[in-house]
Amino acid sequence: MKVIQIRVKILLKEDTNASDIQSKVCSLIDYSFSKRKELLEMHKKNEYKFYCFDFPYPVEADKIYKKGKIYTLTIRTVNLDLGEFFSNSLLNIETHSIKALSSEIKIISQRPIEKIYSLTPAIIKNENGYWRDIMSIDDYERRIKENLIKKYNKITGEKMKENFDLFNKIDVKNKKPISVKYKDIKLLGDKINLYISDDKRAQKLAYMALGAGIMEMNSRGCGFVNYKFL
Repeated sequence: MKVIQIRVKILLKEDTNASDIQSKVCSLIDYSFSKRKELLEMHKKNEYKFYCFDFPYPVEADKIYKKGKIYTLTIRTVNLDLGEFFSNSLLNIETHSIKALSSEIKIISQRPIEKIYSLTPAIIKNENGYWRDIMSIDDYERRIKENLIKKYNKITGEKMKENFDLFNKIDVKNKKPISVKYKDIKLLGDKINLYISDDKRAQKLAYMALGAGIMEMNSRGCGFVNYKFL
């Protein structure tokens, strides 16, 4: 498994609030998928997409992305075909809000990871509201691990044994839940630090998370994590 990182230079065609930028980026990516039949079919399926993206950088102090300014969008994936697509076919795709201009691609090396930390909110999507209102912290921690194992099994075709500790410590960085716009609703999530154990399986999952994201709605810009190597 390889984590592929693509940094895309994008031009903003209209002023955009930071709370709306994820949906604008989603529209750009979704539109690009419409140009290729197999990716359009993948997009429509209710399954893991194995890519994630961060907020465009830099984020403005007033939280308004500026019309006519160029920003850097970081996309990661563990799917080689998607990596090539984002690096090449996304270029010169544009919507009414964003135009993709250029890209740089690299492989993130697999080295021992001390921690991963979310740059965009990690989301549990359910019908019962925010997880703190319905789950214990133990359940939440188990959900993180189970989600990553399911992704790993799907992408590799293996069945990972679950009798190990994924992390030694978890920190929730926000005191209040973070709101994320999704269609006509708002979902609540968190930014978290996960201090990864030295178990080989835990290290594999942490590395995969760099390209596939943690928790849910990764292809909608949620659960994008950065890393600190040992």
